[in-house]
Amino acid sequence: MNAPAVTTFASGGFFAEVLQESQANLSACLQCKKCTSGCPVAGWADIKPHALVRLAQLGLKDELLGSRMIWECTSCQTCFTRCPQQVDIASLNDALRRMSRRASQVNSKTTVPAFNDIFLRTVRKRGRMFEAGLMASFKLRTMQLFSDMGKLPMMLWKGKMPLWSGKVKGRKEREELFRRASDRNGGSS
Repeated sequence: MNAPAVTTFASGGFFAEVLQESQANLSACLQCKKCTSGCPVAGWADIKPHALVRLAQLGLKDELLGSRMIWECTSCQTCFTRCPQQVDIASLNDALRRMSRRASQVNSKTTVPAFNDIFLRTVRKRGRMFEAGLMASFKLRTMQLFSDMGKLPMMLWKGKMPLWSGKVKGRKEREELFRRASDRNGGSS
C-alpha cells in the first residue's frame, strides 16, 4: 500500500504575502476542483480557479501576477459557495490584482484594468456613470475603436447610452471616500 502524498506549501515569501493580503484560507484547499467546475469564466481562463490556489501555495509569483484570470474573475462568489473548505478565491483574486499592479505585472492581454480605471475615474469625477464617456475613453485607451460599433445605434435608440450626463453633488465627500479606499488598499484605488 502506498503512503498518501504530502503536500508542502511554500513557507514565508510570496505565499505568506498572499495570505496576509487576501485573508483567504488557502492552505485548506483540497484541489477538488468544485470551484473550477462552477466558475462562469473558467472555460476561457488561462489559469483555472483551483490552479490559482495551488500556484499561490507553491509561491509562484510571476505566474499568478501575470495571469489574465485574476482580472477576468467576476467575483461572483460561485467558487466560494461551492468550496467544501470555504476557500475564498474571489478574495485571493482581489489581493492578486492589487499585488499585480504594485509589481507592474498586469497581463497585457486583458483590458479589464483599463476599464476599471476609467469607470472609477468617471464615478469619482461625476458621482455617477456616464456610459458614452466611459466607452469613448475605453475605446481610445485600448485602441479597440470599432469592435462594438454595430451596437451603438440600438443603444442610442433605446436610451441606453445618453450622449450627455449631469454631475451629482458631493464631490468633496467622494474625494474623501476615494482617498480612504486608496489608503486602505495601499494606494491601489
